[in-house]
Amino acid sequence: MPNPPKTIEQKRKLGNPGKRPLPDKANLIALPMAMQTPEPLRPLGSEGQNMWERIWQAGRAWISPTTDIEHVMILCETMDERVQLRAIVFRGGEWRDRVALRHLDHQITAMLSLIAFNPVERSRLGLAEVQAQTRIQELMTRARG
Repeated sequence: MPNPPKTIEQKRKLGNPGKRPLPDKANLIALPMAMQTPEPLRPLGSEGQNMWERIWQAGRAWISPTTDIEHVMILCETMDERVQLRAIVFRGGEWRDRVALRHLDHQITAMLSLIAFNPVERSRLGLAEVQAQTRIQELMTRARG
């Protein structure tokens, strides 16, 4: 299985190991980041609204309200659909309902990955890295808190 493609940011950080031409930084368009949580484009249920808030709060630095809002909207609507389908499954729905629920789970996971909401994608973009605390850092954190 081939390796997934690297982002332009990753290639620049690594010194362009493939030596393929990269877009000139002067020609790149800087997308505005979300200064506050935008209003949803369409009504959302409670779980979709909760996800909307979490995504815009946590992804503020890399998700653009001008270009990514529709993708986030579809993701949140899918979450609302998942909640409804999950209720049907737990009330004794058919096997097809359970299969559909698992399919929605995969869709949600894929959409979250597309907007860098998993550890692998965030690290590919150079956004965040989870680091274990040393024993001393842990004690210092406890002392402050």
